[in-house]
Amino acid sequence: MGFLRAVHAWAGALLALQLIVLGLSGSLLVLKDDWLRATLPAARQVVTPTPQALGQAAEALEQAYPGEIKTLVFARPDLGVHRVYLARESSAYADGSGGVIAAWRGNARLEAWIFDLHHRLLAGEPGEMIVGIVGLAGAVLTLTGLVIWFPAWRAFAWKLWPRSARRRDLVGAHRDTGMIFLIPVFALCLTGGAIIFHEQSQALMTAAFPGGIKPPKPPRAGQGDIDWPRALAAAQARFPDAALRMAAWPAKPGAPAAIRLRRAGEWHPNGRTLVYIDPATSQAIGTLDSRALAPGMRAYNAFYPLHAASVGGRGYDLAIFLSGLALAGLGGVGFWSFLVKPRQRRTAPA
Repeated sequence: MGFLRAVHAWAGALLALQLIVLGLSGSLLVLKDDWLRATLPAARQVVTPTPQALGQAAEALEQAYPGEIKTLVFARPDLGVHRVYLARESSAYADGSGGVIAAWRGNARLEAWIFDLHHRLLAGEPGEMIVGIVGLAGAVLTLTGLVIWFPAWRAFAWKLWPRSARRRDLVGAHRDTGMIFLIPVFALCLTGGAIIFHEQSQALMTAAFPGGIKPPKPPRAGQGDIDWPRALAAAQARFPDAALRMAAWPAKPGAPAAIRLRRAGEWHPNGRTLVYIDPATSQAIGTLDSRALAPGMRAYNAFYPLHAASVGGRGYDLAIFLSGLALAGLGGVGFWSFLVKPRQRRTAPA
């Protein structure tokens, strides 16, 4: 047990700063939609999510950014702005009719900067790898903390803040906070790491829970100017019960466009159901029903909404917000207690 305590303490100290940053930035991202509604009047408007209305918005944005749009995330009933992802790491927000209301490059907007900090530590792909490693290591730290806590479970108390700066009180607050938020902190760390290492995670989950169908390769397609109202209507006809959520332009000549939909029972805010569109005809040439995927793949698709508080309503938002603060607190108080030297016992002279 002493060796495990030492490993837990040293690993926690080395990861403390990253855990603080990830916990605080993650909590702020829970409030992203509220921030947009507070700062963008269009975000408070209700957009009619019909193929015709969304298609007209896509056409208007094509005129504003000819040949530059990569992906368009449609407005939702609770968030009335479209999010446009453009070439050269640029982005924009548009109102319900497709009028551009904000545009920026990189992480120039506050919410984009916080996301970049949380997802990549503002360091690009190397930072993304570090975040994934820290997430998985945080999950392991949670489990080792549980093992260390178990022999002293009688000392547990419902306190989140140390009563003093003495090491005993710091360790007690760290231990109790870890136990109170054990499950959500473990889930946040594990799903965060799995999202970063998505290929390995998908392969592992599919091997553990096989069955269902494998995602097909995108079909070959022609070239042309997509009629987006017609294309979205074709996608809606394939899945009448689903909500239109995203449109992706062809990545290269001969590749299809893709429309993502969210079917009933899907947790992901943008859905995982796909309809492939031929740009030459604006008609559907292939589909992928996310509900027919392997159980392991469907479970993996739940990681993002669980991690990003995209499911469960305001109650779950609050739980993830507090869990992010708890993760930051665990890193800060744990590191503080690591720096405070244990009080040496005095031995009386013989």
